[in-house]
Amino acid sequence: MIDTTVFQDKTAVYYTLGCKLNFSETSTIGKTLREAGVRTARKGEKADICVVNTCSVTEMADKKCRQAIHRLIKQHPGAFVVVTGCYAQLKPDAVAKIDGVDIVLGAEQKKDLLQYLGTLQKHEVGEAHISATKDIRAFVPSCSRGDRTRYFLKVQDGCDYYCSYCTIPFARGRSRNGTVASMVDQARQVAIEGGKEIVLTGVNIGDFGKSTGETFFDLVRALDEIEGIERYRISSIEPNLLTDEIIDFVSKSKRFMPHFHIPLQSGSDDVLKLMRRKYDTALFASKIAKIKEVMPHAFIGVDVIVGTRGETDDFFEDAYNFIADLEVTQLHVFSYSERPGTQALKIEHIVTPDEKHRRSQRLLALSDEKTHAFYAQYIGKSMKVLLEKSKPGTPMHGFTDNYIRVEIPQDESLDNTIVTLHLGDFTEDKTALNGLSD
Repeated sequence: MIDTTVFQDKTAVYYTLGCKLNFSETSTIGKTLREAGVRTARKGEKADICVVNTCSVTEMADKKCRQAIHRLIKQHPGAFVVVTGCYAQLKPDAVAKIDGVDIVLGAEQKKDLLQYLGTLQKHEVGEAHISATKDIRAFVPSCSRGDRTRYFLKVQDGCDYYCSYCTIPFARGRSRNGTVASMVDQARQVAIEGGKEIVLTGVNIGDFGKSTGETFFDLVRALDEIEGIERYRISSIEPNLLTDEIIDFVSKSKRFMPHFHIPLQSGSDDVLKLMRRKYDTALFASKIAKIKEVMPHAFIGVDVIVGTRGETDDFFEDAYNFIADLEVTQLHVFSYSERPGTQALKIEHIVTPDEKHRRSQRLLALSDEKTHAFYAQYIGKSMKVLLEKSKPGTPMHGFTDNYIRVEIPQDESLDNTIVTLHLGDFTEDKTALNGLSD
């Protein structure tokens, strides 16, 4: 039994790097601490506890993690510092040596945070407690919204794919998940709390069911029946796991939105082979065509990596031309980063940093063109928008069912409400459309 009196009148700050899954897990950590009596520190207030949830998808991500840890330690002198997430799992010894870090939590140990925090005693330099383990097996549930409007439901963790450039399987372990029934229970609780939208998150969510004998389609169908939830969004799903059955269901669904996020990584079949991906460009193109056939208005976001080892000039041109012809809405572009222990390091051709930057800029410009064209189709139309909290002094924003960002003047009373808005022209920064009362 944990003595929670030690947490009374304590304050905490939280910093998350990386993906929506990390955000979900940080939100759950925050909820656990709040229930124990820990208050979130106000802006400018010195915190007693700092929690940093790290990412390690690229070398730049590692650098940002170290910078964030040092910054929080400087801003909150004497605070009890907890570092968790993928960087902490992959390089626990390096994290533990950072002056000011007290606990390095592994992938499975987040659920035991209160136990580790029980003493709230600072450690000497280099003596941080390390709980990261190499054998990652447990599925740790997470469903929370933090200070946002949308909830993030973790449905799956880990990955069995071992792509040549990626360390995530080493940081997150093998693919595993909770049961459909447990996910339904968590979604029902969200409805009770008044939540209207849930984003399904995970490392490889299409692989859901591997550890319980169920399927992702089973999960989607079950969640669609829950009264009170207005919207679900499927976070990143591998193209080979996005079945036509799922696409058809979403097109007729009561609650699943016409919004997909699908990792392509490269539009070159030669590079996809080097990456050890489980599909080719023909399969990917067929998935996009299927979505647009049954949901012409669907928003489709696509992940692309540029400058991987082996990506020659010709291979990149093949990739660029393939992507240019795809009817997708937005590109999430990442520059390849060398990761220790990956098979990609055995590939000979290396792309220079300058060339990576040039390729990245070309794809980002292409993305802007595609997003702008997609948004422009809806100017003058009336659509339902779920409005979200925004920072003081900034416009309120929300999203249509097909993920068009809409901004309106600040009105806190509209947080977490679905309103019908007339979509005006682009905002000044071209990232959203202006919303007008219908």
